[in-house]
Amino acid sequence: MKKITLKDIAANFGVSISTVSKAINDSHEISKGLKTKIQDFAKEHHYKPNHIALSLLKKSTKTIGVIVPNILNYFFTQVFYGIERTANSRGYSIVSCISDESYLKELKTVELLSSGTVDGLILSLSEETQGKGDVEHLQNLIENQIPMVMFDRVTEKVDCDKVVVDDFEAGYKTTNHLLKTGCKRIAIISAIYNSSVGKLRVDGYRKALNENGTEFNERLIVEVRKDDDLQLLISLLLDNKEIDAIIALDEITAVDTLNILKSKGIDVPKEISIVGFTNGRLSKYVTPALTMISQHGKYIGELAANILIDRIEFDGEMPYTTKLVKTSLIERDSTKKVKGNPLSY
Repeated sequence: MKKITLKDIAANFGVSISTVSKAINDSHEISKGLKTKIQDFAKEHHYKPNHIALSLLKKSTKTIGVIVPNILNYFFTQVFYGIERTANSRGYSIVSCISDESYLKELKTVELLSSGTVDGLILSLSEETQGKGDVEHLQNLIENQIPMVMFDRVTEKVDCDKVVVDDFEAGYKTTNHLLKTGCKRIAIISAIYNSSVGKLRVDGYRKALNENGTEFNERLIVEVRKDDDLQLLISLLLDNKEIDAIIALDEITAVDTLNILKSKGIDVPKEISIVGFTNGRLSKYVTPALTMISQHGKYIGELAANILIDRIEFDGEMPYTTKLVKTSLIERDSTKKVKGNPLSY
């Protein structure tokens, strides 16, 4: 039998989760009649309060939990830096965890952090979680009134505060930029093909191609799995295809792609242009320096931390908010220049 939650009781009476919580805890703020009805209903349906969540609501730990899917991705490092800096300035400490793109690890980490360790959570979904579409562990947080902010990789299945990058526009304008430099056959190399952000970038790429009268070719989308040999995949991509540009959907893949093309004697950008995502240190110091899409990770971290702390400290109900962050194209030496007036990004 499915365990009844505060959300279920609230839906039955047409009131907020906060009202149900107050009624069950015998708050004087709720009328005696409604309080009795809610308490009787909860008892009849064997409702058992989450004492850990309730203690979390009543006692502040001044600590925030942060769960990122991949710390090797410079974007998540930037986000974490922004979170930590903002949280510290507002008197909060950070507990940082890595899901390593694993649903099970994310599930266990959420359970651990929500057991009274932290006042709230900031997280980006693992690729496996997005692939499975199972977010019950996150819905439980909201139902038990544990504050949470999702960033970058989010789900519409959970109502909470969110900070997202405009990844569709990023894929769209990156492709348009390459087309305007004269590139005609643009490939994508993605190690995040199962994630929402990876799919949105490909959707933006597809739209830009369609608008420019270029047919979308599924074979130009290269999906890189954990144990795949990137050099082999790129060799297969280059065979019998006149590729003149590659968009790599993360920084490490962009750098690896550049090195593989150079090892094959391919001139970048004269023969093949490269654009990567996440404007980290690696992309600046390789030769040629890589043109990158900056997702403004530090700003996203600051924004997510401020939203979460505002919600933790606000005494009352606050509507959820979704903030959309635009990207910037940082033009360097791995792409050809646009003829005429440069594009403004």
